[in-house]
Amino acid sequence: MKSIYINKIAPLCALSLLMVGAASHAQKFSGVVFDADGNRIAKAKVSLVNTKYKAVTDEKGQFTFSDIGVGKVELHVSAKNFSHINEYFTITDQDITEVTISLSATVMEVVDVYATPLHSSSIESALPVNVISGDELRLKQASTLGETLKNEVGVHSSYFGPVASSPIIRGMDGPRVLITQNGLDVGDASRVGPDHAVAAEAVTAQQVEVLRGPSTLFYGSGAIGGVVNVVDNRVPTNIDNQVDYLLKHNDVADESEATLNVNTGYKSLAVHLDAFWRESNDYKIPGYATAEDHDEHEEGHDEHEGEEIKGILENSASKSSGFTLGSSYLFDAGYIGFSYGRMERTYGIPGHSEHGEEEHEETGTEISEEGAVFGDLVQDRYQLLSEISFEDSFINRVMSKAAYTDYQHQEIEGGEVGTQFNNEMLETRFDLYHQAVNGWKGAWTLHYKENDFNAIGEEAFTPPSNTESIAIAWLEEKHIDDVLWQLGIRAEHVTLSANSEVESHDEHSDELGSHEEESHFNKQSFTPISASLGAVWEYSTGYNLGFSAAFSQRAPSASELFSNGAHIGTNTYEVGALFEVHEEDHELHVDLSDQNVELETAYNLDLTWRKFEGDFGFVASAFYNHIDDYYYQANTGLFAESGHDSHDEAIEENHEEETAGLPVYVFQQNNVVMYGVEAEFFYQVAPSLKATLFTDYIRAKLTNNNNDNLPRIPPMRVGGQLNYMTDKYSAELSATHYFKQSDTAALESETDGYTMLDANFNYFINNVGDDMVAFLKVNNITDEEARVHTSFLKGVSPLPARGFTVGIRGSF
Repeated sequence: MKSIYINKIAPLCALSLLMVGAASHAQKFSGVVFDADGNRIAKAKVSLVNTKYKAVTDEKGQFTFSDIGVGKVELHVSAKNFSHINEYFTITDQDITEVTISLSATVMEVVDVYATPLHSSSIESALPVNVISGDELRLKQASTLGETLKNEVGVHSSYFGPVASSPIIRGMDGPRVLITQNGLDVGDASRVGPDHAVAAEAVTAQQVEVLRGPSTLFYGSGAIGGVVNVVDNRVPTNIDNQVDYLLKHNDVADESEATLNVNTGYKSLAVHLDAFWRESNDYKIPGYATAEDHDEHEEGHDEHEGEEIKGILENSASKSSGFTLGSSYLFDAGYIGFSYGRMERTYGIPGHSEHGEEEHEETGTEISEEGAVFGDLVQDRYQLLSEISFEDSFINRVMSKAAYTDYQHQEIEGGEVGTQFNNEMLETRFDLYHQAVNGWKGAWTLHYKENDFNAIGEEAFTPPSNTESIAIAWLEEKHIDDVLWQLGIRAEHVTLSANSEVESHDEHSDELGSHEEESHFNKQSFTPISASLGAVWEYSTGYNLGFSAAFSQRAPSASELFSNGAHIGTNTYEVGALFEVHEEDHELHVDLSDQNVELETAYNLDLTWRKFEGDFGFVASAFYNHIDDYYYQANTGLFAESGHDSHDEAIEENHEEETAGLPVYVFQQNNVVMYGVEAEFFYQVAPSLKATLFTDYIRAKLTNNNNDNLPRIPPMRVGGQLNYMTDKYSAELSATHYFKQSDTAALESETDGYTMLDANFNYFINNVGDDMVAFLKVNNITDEEARVHTSFLKGVSPLPARGFTVGIRGSF
């Protein structure tokens, strides 16, 4: 299989190299960047949109481009603490010099977004975008991607303990939220179940971007709920010498972490290396555990044999490490680069039986021999990126991306592998940008993805499957007076194929019957279509109004269709949409359903209002989403015996005397309405003091006669923070209140509200490299017991107790 994937990538490499070329130009374009008071701005980023020309202003605020072709160009200028600006110029055979650009100060952080094919910043998109980078990312960075992003507006965490948390965007997660790395799918199994860790690290990233709302035009039907794009420098685009490092330790899980990023190069060759290591023990939960309790627990003292340690969440330890090596060849018209990365992660999965420890042969991690479950993840990822400009051609830029990912995840119970998930993914993408035509600029996207997924073992709950998709998309935008119009359409064909032996992997499944029924079961094809219309109206200086209307379709994932078995990681018995559960003589059986599965179709409206200049700013959004044939897991109220030794046990009704067994969840389709609001306000109280306030709320329910609620929808929350910064230090205090969630689905329990209070302090150390910071963080200052409504483990795994983190980070 690997050789097939390599043969598919090879033509992309050859094509990229053949495209290398440069045009002959002679024009010069230069200018100066000022603020509103006439002060020159150093280190401002200046670029000509959709070209190779990029520069950073010097100490006098000056920039210069040489050898520019004749024609109309769009100049984009950005700087920290200033709003971005776009201006148009017509290049002739004469030099253009002494251009003056004036930027207005902003209280908001304005960051360029890499996740969209067309150039945009966080305040120039019709849909709301979250971007965290730099020091903010380092402060928020946690051991999982979900916990890193959980305080962003509109984003929550699935919180499967501290070890496997994924982002939830506007109530959607799983296969509706695509996790990408530099614009390509991470290729892990985290979309299959919440117990699977995301194979992307925020600790080595430059920035993390969250696109709220449907992003299917850019990424396909797997992004109907949004995209999280982790941007790193694994394929370097410059030869600047830079070393970044981080060391930290927290006491709540006795967790230590070290990270290193190195970028360098010589002449036309750029090189990147990054590496990280993280290890933690079982973490403390509110319960007043002492340090001695924690130490004795980790040493396995006899006096704790057979009893739960108060204040410690059993089986929540983890260990992870990884590295990435990349290199690029740089030339006048662009670059072409390649990277290889490896990640290893071993983590306990809370919620299973404990007590009695042994050492796993391969990982050296202590695990329970009496039923404790942990995950063992290994991923190898190869990535190719290139960008080539052709300024004299109608196609003026080509961006090529390809990735091959080999992923393995084992669920280990009592020292034995219960299930092994293997996932091989190949993805290629070409973005072809064209010269402006009557003011319209845009790109065509060609996108191919193939995914071979295989679950092996007696407890494999989903059969081996292959998912293949091929798509073409077209995006255009144009400024008409004060309005930026954005249009797009995408057509995609998706084929899902399951192994023909799947019908007999569990004895609760009746025979599939005829060969025609078996063929229909084994292969499903879909052709999702998506289209959108967006507009950003800058109706007054420093204000804009964004509007988006989208029609999006999603093909179901293989696990949503074909699942049929016990999932030990989540302690559930999962049944796909191709099956139905019925009762016969007080026993339930799983049979092939005679109902056709349908595309999930969403109609989305989004309205965003922004003020981004001056000492006061805000971003406020409202959205409405109607989804036909929405796939969701419904609790049937029935239980299946775990069958960890065999699958011969019957599924029985949940009689009052029956307390053991796995709850049976069935993927169903129904029409759904989801709507909500999000808002964030910023105020520069004084030059050194900044205040922020945010809130978000979502309502999600079925459109059936009872208007039943969807399960595991995040509650409303309100939060705020105060940030004080001087030349020598900064301090931040934040508070977030989560309201009680009482809008629950059938058989789902309510979750009490709670308030989290956090703080951090940073001390800037001068004359040690370019940047060195010693920091202290305190989480859950009040040691409040908090349970996450969106978690499958909310009854087992509360949020961590009060914890202190100390560390040092810097660069040189």
